[in-house]
Amino acid sequence: MNPIELSKNVYWVGAIDWMTRDFHGYSTDRGTTYNAYLIIDEKVTLIDTVKEGYRRELMNRIRNIIDPKKIDYLVVNHVEMDHSGVLPDVIREVEPEKVICSKMGHKALMKHFHEADWPYHVVTPGEEMSLGEKTLSFVETRMLHWPDSMFTYLKEDQILFSSDAFGEHLASSERFDDEVNQDVLMYEATKYYANILTLYSPLVKKLIKQVQDMHLPIKMIAPDHGVIWRKNPGKILEAYSRWCVNEGNGKALVIYDSMWHSTEMMAKSIAAGLLDKGINYKLVNLQVNHRSNVMCDVLEASAIILGCPTLNNGMLPRMAGFLMYMRGLRPTNKIGAAFGSFGWSGEAVKLMNTAMKEMNFTLVHKGLKVQYVPEHGHLEECVELGHAVGQALLDMKEGKDIEAVI
Repeated sequence: MNPIELSKNVYWVGAIDWMTRDFHGYSTDRGTTYNAYLIIDEKVTLIDTVKEGYRRELMNRIRNIIDPKKIDYLVVNHVEMDHSGVLPDVIREVEPEKVICSKMGHKALMKHFHEADWPYHVVTPGEEMSLGEKTLSFVETRMLHWPDSMFTYLKEDQILFSSDAFGEHLASSERFDDEVNQDVLMYEATKYYANILTLYSPLVKKLIKQVQDMHLPIKMIAPDHGVIWRKNPGKILEAYSRWCVNEGNGKALVIYDSMWHSTEMMAKSIAAGLLDKGINYKLVNLQVNHRSNVMCDVLEASAIILGCPTLNNGMLPRMAGFLMYMRGLRPTNKIGAAFGSFGWSGEAVKLMNTAMKEMNFTLVHKGLKVQYVPEHGHLEECVELGHAVGQALLDMKEGKDIEAVI
C-alpha cells in the first residue's frame, strides 16, 4: 500500500486493478489502474479519486503520507465513474474546503451524485490557484473524452495531470514509463487511443496546438490510467500528434469473417495481390481477434479491406458488430474495399461499402462477391482487387489524388 513519490511532496496514491478484462466492450487483457495524486503543501490537494471498490486502497495510501482529514482541496479532472465512483465517500470522510472542477464538471457532478451542498469551486481555463509553495492551473479539455474533462498543471514541478488523455489500460507494479517494457507500453497506449480517442482526433489536434501555444514546460505527464511519463513525455505527445491526423503507415488490413472458408479463400487471394504490389498487409479473422485489438491496427493502417459472407440478407454478427463499433470511432483517411461470398442474395458487400462510405473511406473498388465457393477465375479477380488497393496505396505515398470508384 505504499504511495509513490513523483517529485518532492507529490505522490501517486491510486489503485491497481489486476482483474478487469472488459472496459465498455474494450478488452483490457492487462488490467488497468485508477490513478490519483496527492500534493502536500499549505493546501493539501488530492487530484482525482478511484473506481468504487478501491476506496480502501486509495485511503490507505493517503494515510501512509498524511491524515486524509488534512486534505483541503479535491480536484475532479473527470467525472466518469472509474475516477469518481468513491467521491461521495471521500468527501464525507475528508470534508474538503473545495471541490474543484470545470464548468461542465460541475454539471456532471450534479447529474451523477445530486449533491448541491458540496463546496464546489468552478475554475475557468487558465485560472491559477496557489497551494502555498506550489501553483495549479487548469486547461479545459471538453470532449476528451467527456464534456467535463480538464487537465491540471502543477507549475513548479512541471507535471501535467492529464485525466484520461495519454493513458493506457495497464496494471503494473511499476509506476513510470521507463520501468516497463516499451513495446507493451506503446501497444497499450496505441490501443487506448484507438478505442477511446479516435473519434475526438480533431479535438486532440487542437488541444496539442493549444498546449504548445501555452509554452508549458512539461517534465512529466501523469494520466488517470496506466504509467506516468517521466523519462520521455515527448514520446506520447509525438504519438498523439501523429494519431490525431490519422497518418497511416502505408499498410493494409484485410479484416474478414467466414462461414465455410469461401470468404477466407478470397481474403488470402486479395492478400496475394497486395503483396504483388509490395504492400505489407495483415490478415485479421474476426473469429479470433477482439474488435478493440483490431481497432489498434485500424488506427495505423492506410487501407481497410472488409470481407464477409451474406447471412439472412445481411452480414455475419461479428462483422456487423465490428462495423458498428468502428463507425462509432470514425477513423478517417482510409482507402477501402469490400468482398464476400453468398448463397442466394449477396447483400453483405453492399452493406460494407455503405458503412465505409459513411466513414468517408475512399473506395477504390466496387466490391467483389462470389456465389458459394470461388473458382480459380474468381480468385484471380480477388488478386486484382488486391492490386487495385495496392496501387492506390502507392499513389497515396507519392502524393497523388485517389479517386473513389463508388
